[in-house]
Amino acid sequence: MRYHCPIFLFALGLAGLANAAETPYARPRLLMEPAELAKPKVARQFVILDARKQEAYAAEHIPGALWVDPEAWKAAFADGKDVEGWSKRIGQLGIDAGAKVVVYDDVSNPDAARIWWTLRYFGVGDVRLLNGGWKAWKSAGFATNSEKVPPPKPAEFKAAPRKKRLVTKDQVLRSLTDKSLQIVDARSEKEYCGIDLKENARGGAIPGAKHLEWSELVDPATGRFKNPQDLRQIFDKAGIDLTKPIASHCQSGGRASVMAFGLELMGAKDSRNYYRGWSEWGNLEDTPIVAPEKK
Repeated sequence: MRYHCPIFLFALGLAGLANAAETPYARPRLLMEPAELAKPKVARQFVILDARKQEAYAAEHIPGALWVDPEAWKAAFADGKDVEGWSKRIGQLGIDAGAKVVVYDDVSNPDAARIWWTLRYFGVGDVRLLNGGWKAWKSAGFATNSEKVPPPKPAEFKAAPRKKRLVTKDQVLRSLTDKSLQIVDARSEKEYCGIDLKENARGGAIPGAKHLEWSELVDPATGRFKNPQDLRQIFDKAGIDLTKPIASHCQSGGRASVMAFGLELMGAKDSRNYYRGWSEWGNLEDTPIVAPEKK
């Protein structure tokens, strides 16, 4: 069987913009609008996390925001079983199981979404992304400062992995036979087609994976998630059924977290993350790979 690399070109039409306010996202509370967070009484209710580069945070950040290092979180996640380590790491941010958290970055969500997904995986229930991130906050002219935020009082937090949110290699392998999961490849087209190997031993795609690059979910001009009508069309064109289990993957979890977020935002009933993704699949000898043709 021959596979083809789809090239998704989606535009925000005037009709879509006109209808955006008519049909809301299925789970709108996953997003925090900058104008809402700019209200002091709202901001006080949230732990605000800045997932940009440390030097960018030091130069200027949203008042009261704490810096988190997405690269350190990526390295520390491993197999998601270090309950003690993650209890301490999350608790040191002043986050307990009942905390409200909002995360932002300046790269259209992959870093912030990684933090969002990890917090949700370990049991923090109310975690949101700042819609449009740092770019939207700055564009709106809301307050920023460079003041060093003192470390918060550590919170009592007991990490409780939500294991169903994480997919393993063995589960993906089984799904190739029993079709229990829709695999969504959130990488670039060149990665999916095996042209860009990154630092992997092999390139290509998981057999049967649907390709939908993570960036298609975000308006490139604003960094905001596209409106519900456009997202619905995007998922439909990619052949993704939101009523059935879905496992997204990329190279190492960040872009797949954007996809998982978008799927949940649109009401997906069972959205999971093959977090190790191609960094694992593309470097093993027992994992089947196809090399789709570029159209």
